[in-house]
Amino acid sequence: MAQYDVVIIGGGPGGYNAAIRAGQLGLKVACVDKGVNGGDTLGGTCLNVGCMPSKALLHASEMFAAAGSEFAKLGIDVTPKLNLSQMMAQKAESVTALTKGIEFLFKKNKVDRVIGWGRLAGAGKVEVVDAAGKTTTLDAKNIVVATGSEPAGLPGVTVDQDRIVDSTGALSLPKVPKSLLVIGAGIIGLELGSVWRRLGAEVTVVEFLDRISPGMDAEVAKTFQRALTKQGFTFKLSSKVTGAKASKSGVELTVEPVAGGATETLKADYVLLAIGRRPFTEGLGLESVGITPDKRGFIPTDHWKTSAPGVWAIGDVTLGPMLAHKAEEEAVACIETIAGKAGHVNYGIVPSVVYTAPEVAWVGKTEEELKAEGRAYKAGKFPFSANSRAKINHETDGFVKILADAVTDEILGAHLIGPSVSEMIGEYCVAMEFRAASEDVARTCHPHPTRSEALRQAAMGVEGWTMQA
Repeated sequence: MAQYDVVIIGGGPGGYNAAIRAGQLGLKVACVDKGVNGGDTLGGTCLNVGCMPSKALLHASEMFAAAGSEFAKLGIDVTPKLNLSQMMAQKAESVTALTKGIEFLFKKNKVDRVIGWGRLAGAGKVEVVDAAGKTTTLDAKNIVVATGSEPAGLPGVTVDQDRIVDSTGALSLPKVPKSLLVIGAGIIGLELGSVWRRLGAEVTVVEFLDRISPGMDAEVAKTFQRALTKQGFTFKLSSKVTGAKASKSGVELTVEPVAGGATETLKADYVLLAIGRRPFTEGLGLESVGITPDKRGFIPTDHWKTSAPGVWAIGDVTLGPMLAHKAEEEAVACIETIAGKAGHVNYGIVPSVVYTAPEVAWVGKTEEELKAEGRAYKAGKFPFSANSRAKINHETDGFVKILADAVTDEILGAHLIGPSVSEMIGEYCVAMEFRAASEDVARTCHPHPTRSEALRQAAMGVEGWTMQA
């Protein structure tokens, strides 16, 4: 029986970062992972069939769309031709390079990789069953559950990865559909819907709520919906999907108003089910150490400790946003706590990003949350249409909005929609981590001309002295 200081079950962003940090701190560590969709690559959903391949297709489809429209405005006359097989090939190449990178980091930090299905088998023990059915037992002082999540299902809609797909299937459609129905107006549905919209599909999004992107600042969400509608999206809000019937040629989706009314049948080549994700905690042997997940499958924790001594949980199997960077923060904090250090995660400063065009990024409180709390605040806002770099790049959709405490001026939230805001939100994460005031950003020199000047101008607006608009 192999003996370890830490055994981590799961090789996604939470698991592999936990393994690397444990190795750095000199702990004897093993990471158990069975791979994704029959493969044996590390990286979990994020690297293999989630964050990274979707960004590869988002980037490629943006380039295709720009070549067909924006290039001419820049004096570049071309007629783009889609090569979908090559687009998929470059996506696969990028994913392979990233997963190989994790293997290198494991070797560098002396992490033992164990390929197979891992489950708890009583206190301090992890059983691993490999592809051949052989069982190996690992002995561990500490066990970290980092098994991530999987797409959530919907009654009446059976995913067959043929005509009705989830996020994994939507990354590898065999051809550009003439029509695509997306169930769910959250981040995953809108990102993948935008890929196929740019490549030529008619995209209709069906959402149960009366708005898109729940959790996003309402003003930003409205601007975002207008931008997507301008690009050709059709939205059916306050609509409930009651069933889906697939055939060889397409899918019929039955939809009815949430408030009640006549049922409508929508037809499309493909349906993408993207109503969120659920924690992957079934079959992990949690009962062998007395852990009972809640009714949604989440593992209750207190500073990543579960109710079982020596068993920890991080990432999507715990409450909170299902984001790779949240899992990474928890991975580091959990391992440092195990090593006797002071692990910490500031959950109030975990940013969210939608990688569409325009991009959307936010961190901290929304206006709706501050109003509900009864907290007095001031807002500063600056449009990208007034930003020099955005103007010359023909990327003027969107704005930056900063929310600050009305008395102390501490930054409480930052909400960005526009070009490259995924790269810029980090500035406000750092500012908020140091509990900066909006004036601190407003009086910090930013390079000109850059899109980041919009961050400063919005901060100036909190006190009413925006200079560029």
